[in-house]
Amino acid sequence: MSAKAISEQTGKEFLYKYICTSAAVQNRFRYANVTTETDFDRLAQDHPWLLTERLVVKPDQLIKRRGKLGLVGVNLDLKGVQEWLKTRLMRETMVGKAKGILKNFLIEPFVAHKQEEEFYVCIYATREGDYVLFHHEGGVDVGDVDAKASKLLVGVDEKLTEDAVKKQLLTHVAADKKAVLASFIVGLFNLYEDLYFTYLEINPLVVTKDGVFVLDMAAKIDATADYICKAKWGDVEFPPPFGREAYPEEAYIADLDAKSGASLKLTLLNPRGRIWTMVAGGGASVVYSDTICDLGGVDELANYGEYSGAPSEQQTYDYAKTILSLMTREKHPDGKVLIIGGSIANFTNVAATFKGIVRAIRDYQGPIKEHEITIFVRRGGPNYQEGLRVMGEVGKTTGIPIHVFGTETHMTAIVGMALGHRPIPKEPPVAAHTANFLLNSSASSSVGYTGPIISYRAILSLFNAVKNVICIRGHACVMG
Repeated sequence: MSAKAISEQTGKEFLYKYICTSAAVQNRFRYANVTTETDFDRLAQDHPWLLTERLVVKPDQLIKRRGKLGLVGVNLDLKGVQEWLKTRLMRETMVGKAKGILKNFLIEPFVAHKQEEEFYVCIYATREGDYVLFHHEGGVDVGDVDAKASKLLVGVDEKLTEDAVKKQLLTHVAADKKAVLASFIVGLFNLYEDLYFTYLEINPLVVTKDGVFVLDMAAKIDATADYICKAKWGDVEFPPPFGREAYPEEAYIADLDAKSGASLKLTLLNPRGRIWTMVAGGGASVVYSDTICDLGGVDELANYGEYSGAPSEQQTYDYAKTILSLMTREKHPDGKVLIIGGSIANFTNVAATFKGIVRAIRDYQGPIKEHEITIFVRRGGPNYQEGLRVMGEVGKTTGIPIHVFGTETHMTAIVGMALGHRPIPKEPPVAAHTANFLLNSSASSSVGYTGPIISYRAILSLFNAVKNVICIRGHACVMG
């Protein structure tokens, strides 16, 4: 599952289009988007209600607690909205530790209501099922909802019913609002399931005598369900988190990924950072990033991404040249490091992918030297010895400092070396492991391998030893 945040406007559009409930959901599709290019005269023509109603305006850029941050303009007319935007649109703003530009706003009708008409509802996915949270006091000051809200777990194969909602979630709600809220929450949960949401929060959800109003909404959907939900989602956009811009290089890699059976991912975190990664495997990419952060490199970590699923030499070349292009745009006083890491591949041809990386390194050898980039490599898997050989060779022929390691070195050891926390061995130890047992003497020598060849008898002895350990621990042994 790949949970990705969507804009409030997209989330509300999904809700207004597809929710099925007897509750009277008000203000359907009554929202207007504002950017620097917005013509307010044209906007008023497209949305006549902007000229007749009181309005609310707020940024729609994945910012939580906008009310607390003073980022919501309330009870304004259209001219008041324009005045309010003058001091905020395209202005740099700090939200927590994130600094970003406010450039996308949402205008909606203002809903006059009382505090006791505000509620909180949230649905989110966990391993055991989906939790529905509800609190009878919503709004800006809702506080710690995990501690205060009523919770209801809906198992993976279970359905949510109105009776269950009334009994377990609405115990503190006035009797005249229970039926409306129960119907809306069940409809919301069904929408959440049908459109593959992973997180859906409404705060506040306002219920008046006129019906139900969805005031503020935050949502994430499972991006891997695109092939299932394409007809309903349409061409959904996933905006970057506040403080991080969307880069054309990310779009380029996403396009490569969409056209390939392999997996190619790239997210830029800090383009001025000195620590860059090019990691094979989704799990390995998390491990390497965690290790970099663990060793104090969080502020210098430039990117997050991975290549996996047996990409071709050309695809890996395209991926590598994108990384190197980004790395060589701005110098760092301490130089930069590129960590080309991975665990032991099961089916990816390491030699083929490394040849693509080597091509990119040759193409960028001038800028790499100019920006004082040191490269650390660690990899294992099919044909990895040949991959490491060509990687070591390109370092020697180009004069680029490339430190190459195989499975004799712990997967994340190169992170400590790259960050200066551990020495770089002059001669890495020779690999001696069962991954080479299928290589015969000629194959071994052809790739420069000098480690032992494990015999069938040794493998059988190891197998029997493992079998005995398993049986001693009381597990059933079925050996074929």
